[in-house]
Amino acid sequence: MEKIVVTEPIDGIVELKLNRSNKYNAIEFEMMDELKKSLEELKVRSDLKGLVITGEGEKAFCSGGDIEIFHQLKTQEESYQMLSKMGDILYELMVFPIPTFALINGLALGGGCEIATACDFRVAKQGVSVGFIQGKLAITTGWGGATMLLEKLRYDQAMSLLCSGNKMLVEEAESLGFIHKIINNENDFYTAAYKHIQASLIDHPNVLRSYKAIKVNQWKQAELHKRMVNEIHNCSVLWGLDEHHQAVENFINRKGN
Repeated sequence: MEKIVVTEPIDGIVELKLNRSNKYNAIEFEMMDELKKSLEELKVRSDLKGLVITGEGEKAFCSGGDIEIFHQLKTQEESYQMLSKMGDILYELMVFPIPTFALINGLALGGGCEIATACDFRVAKQGVSVGFIQGKLAITTGWGGATMLLEKLRYDQAMSLLCSGNKMLVEEAESLGFIHKIINNENDFYTAAYKHIQASLIDHPNVLRSYKAIKVNQWKQAELHKRMVNEIHNCSVLWGLDEHHQAVENFINRKGN
């Protein structure tokens, strides 16, 4: 079964759907590989106007990394290999040459919020929850999410999301600048979301690429990737500590009861 389902629901707009709904679309290694391959293949298409990332099903956009798989990584070195792999993928998403949209159809937690942050725009279904909850597991964002978030939000807004570690409704996240558009539950989410996307994009891909390139060039000059790598390294140090492993054990035990 494909872990990333690629479709083109509207000419010029490609959708990547995270396809592990039974695991709340949690990220694992095979999904990383498929996501990387899809981004590499799509970024060279000159006819594209937009890229969309969303989750399969109605429960989740993405619940972050698959905690049962990644909890097997115990040392700083083991965790860094995983974290840096996904961090590089999210950097490629961040600097993707056309506008990108996260359609948050359900729960987005931890790394799920980092994926959404890498996108240019975040469109959410009314009443769903989001949260940078990594701190409650005694680690920081591990895929470069804080670095990306601080590029896109005011310092105080970004720090409110990161330092609280709280799960919150998208309505509150919108007030902090994280969510750009909320789709009312009276409307079909995807129909309304794509209508919004179409209205947001002119019909000239080269113009869209030129606008996006202005910011991408600025990020590259400011060594965005290097700063993301430093963040990922710091997370890997925390990952290797007993405090993190105990916090994960406590989380898994609570979930199992």
